[in-house]
Amino acid sequence: MSLDPTKFADWQIAEEAEKGMKTVYELADKLGLAKEELLPHGHYVAKVDYKKILKRYEGKPDGKFVDVTAITPTPLGEGKSTTTIGLVQGLGKRGKNVIGTIRQPSGGPTMNIKGSAAGGGLSQCIPLTPFSLGLTGDINAIMNAHNLAMVALTSRMQHEFNYDDATLAKKNLRRLNIDPHRVEMKWIIDFCAQSLRQIVIGLGGKMDGFMMESGFAIAVSSEIMAILSVAKDLKDMRERMGKIVVAYDKSGKPVTTADLEVDGAMTAWMVEALNPNLMQTIEGQPVFVHAGPFANIAIGQSSIVADRIALKLGDYVVTESGFGADIGFEKFWNLKCRFSGSKPNAAVLVATVRALKCHGGAPVPVPGHPLDPCYKEENVGWVEKGTENLTHLINVVKKAGINPVVCINAFYTDTEPEINAVRRLAERAGARVALSKHWLKGGDGAVELADAVIDACNEPNDFKFLYELSTPLRTRIELIAEQVYGADGVDYSPDALAKVKAMEADPETSKLGTCMVKTHLSLTDNPNIKGAPKNWRLSIRDILTFKGAGFVVPIAGNIKLMPGTCSDPAYRRVDVDVETGKVKGLF
Repeated sequence: MSLDPTKFADWQIAEEAEKGMKTVYELADKLGLAKEELLPHGHYVAKVDYKKILKRYEGKPDGKFVDVTAITPTPLGEGKSTTTIGLVQGLGKRGKNVIGTIRQPSGGPTMNIKGSAAGGGLSQCIPLTPFSLGLTGDINAIMNAHNLAMVALTSRMQHEFNYDDATLAKKNLRRLNIDPHRVEMKWIIDFCAQSLRQIVIGLGGKMDGFMMESGFAIAVSSEIMAILSVAKDLKDMRERMGKIVVAYDKSGKPVTTADLEVDGAMTAWMVEALNPNLMQTIEGQPVFVHAGPFANIAIGQSSIVADRIALKLGDYVVTESGFGADIGFEKFWNLKCRFSGSKPNAAVLVATVRALKCHGGAPVPVPGHPLDPCYKEENVGWVEKGTENLTHLINVVKKAGINPVVCINAFYTDTEPEINAVRRLAERAGARVALSKHWLKGGDGAVELADAVIDACNEPNDFKFLYELSTPLRTRIELIAEQVYGADGVDYSPDALAKVKAMEADPETSKLGTCMVKTHLSLTDNPNIKGAPKNWRLSIRDILTFKGAGFVVPIAGNIKLMPGTCSDPAYRRVDVDVETGKVKGLF
């Protein structure tokens, strides 16, 4: 690779790397896939037939399983996806048969603040353009399946409002008595569109629908995305699809997609999406891309299906869980691993000097604005203070019984005394520590990290869940709040308290997992509070039920399921070369 990341943008580096990338046929040959197991989408992207692969490798032992998570990030992100790709490349440099499993990016952040989550510098997943702009259509399939449920719901409400029982019976419909004030689902779109959060639909005459309040959430927050993440196969997905609660009737009973008789058609949209997507790192290692991001408002994990394939095909599998260890890793730990039965061998906790300074007292970076000069100036005191957040999250990983490896994701502005402070305090907290320069040097810059991960994987661990599914729901929420976030307890809004009591009284709902919705910018439910604060309580304002995915969703603080677009979004810098058709400006 000839391009210097300090001088060239990510899209330029990716474009240069793509000139020499492997075809999907070469990747499939390296993985040992049969011809009929590869489903090409052009020369450099493919889906793979998970069912055939898993059947052929059914008796093969799994490889080592590594999760990449992070400290609480700044609004700019701290290179977790880049580190995931860098570690895959570093393990490749050590001669390991390694596969990455990462999440597909959402169009929301791709066209807004964070970019496409393809990595960065010399540690990227390529080809960048299809990765960033829809890939093989999985998110479109999710949007169609989800919005079809909303079409079925609103159409049924219109017909029930306009017709008496006898007329409904002639139309082969039974009255569901849907309560318009208890519709659980919203429409979805894969952009950050704050103007669609709250809308009124059905304006016009009786043929124009049922008039009521509604709204939009971002596509990756859909329960169908969660189902794609956790479903083991098509049969499992089909069963889960019929359990989705779209609303409640006027007596308080749930109305499901099966009640609307739309669950089969929804699954039909998702058949091809269940097959993971095959791509590669800049250095040619295979990467499976599947399911979606946003662990602050969703499960934020790559799919169980992709992990299962990778664990059969590779000796090492590096996956990524969204945002910081308080939310993404916690869901990997207590939801994904519970559903999959897979046990991780190690967890990498990504930390940057920039984020530690932010937690230690430096001004919070603002996306779209120049970074405060203090971030380029040495300040060991800020770094040391900020490691309180790092130490807290090291302890969270250790509570899962997993061996933590702290990756100091190096920026070229970091100083040696700052790096030494991070290393010293992280080792004191009981973690292995590795300095990694993968952004600048690719796999060559990640061999120290790779060696630390190999050592951690070779040590036995004592993986265990934070709670059992038999644990009462409020107790589970309190365990997550206190043991993971560091809260003193939990307070519920009156509405949330009523819901949690009803869920605890329902034998089916009470055994579901717990998928917390919380800001990714703080351990607390207040994004402005940094570090590892003490003497605070978590506020739960609402609780949703994702019966299809298999969990309840407590919502903490004021976080919204539809993010907003900033004043200087990324789409302002994305364009197309009209002579070649190549997209430029993605990152």
